[in-house]
Amino acid sequence: MNLRTVTILWPTIFLLITSTAEAALSVERSRIIFNEGDKAVSLGVTNNNTQDPYLAQAWMENEKEEKISGPFMILPPVQRVEAGSKTRVRIQAATGIATLPGDRESVFWLNLREIPPKSDKPNVLMLAMQTRMKVFWRPKSIKVDPSADTVPGTSTLTLALHGGRYEIHNPTPYHFSFVEVRNGLHGKGLANFEPVMVEPKGKATLPVSAAQAGNTPVLMFINDYGSARLLPFRCSGTTCTAGKVEMPGEKN
Repeated sequence: MNLRTVTILWPTIFLLITSTAEAALSVERSRIIFNEGDKAVSLGVTNNNTQDPYLAQAWMENEKEEKISGPFMILPPVQRVEAGSKTRVRIQAATGIATLPGDRESVFWLNLREIPPKSDKPNVLMLAMQTRMKVFWRPKSIKVDPSADTVPGTSTLTLALHGGRYEIHNPTPYHFSFVEVRNGLHGKGLANFEPVMVEPKGKATLPVSAAQAGNTPVLMFINDYGSARLLPFRCSGTTCTAGKVEMPGEKN
């Protein structure tokens, strides 16, 4: 999912501040799958502001959110996007791509910061909006059919009860990003849930109590195309097994 952060270009406090929370630059998707063998993947960027040009600054970070220069490079790292126009950011494989694990996905972050033109009006605080998205590098050994709605092995995910909370076990070589938990397939999303990403062959604890999620918890995850899907579980004792993937709003 897209994450938006705000960076203040000039931290001086003014008596009168005028700003907007709307991002001028938008991207065409919420995640990128970079398959082994691809030389590059491009991302469409649109300047929704019809009055002013913006600079688009892009860079990559690793899983620890540290800025990196490989195994990917961004071209161009900075570019001007005219008012109301479109451009593309290119993610290109670089030195070090061959060192990534060949049996599971690796995850990186693409950052795109918009830099607005300097205002000629007094007492104005300009804000730089930033978009972050996940980039998944997928080796040939686990390549997914582009027509598939979900990755193989989704039904093998399980939940285990530990200390009053459910722990997600992911035996697959793919990352899973969970953005919501429901008590029952047609229940509402539980409040105060923070998104959780479970790494390949890893596990993570849900940030809500098992009592809230109930004996038929449903986890919402995001597929390769940025669409939400529901994964229902049925629990017996301290273990829960996954059922058929559903689309939100679908009724049986």
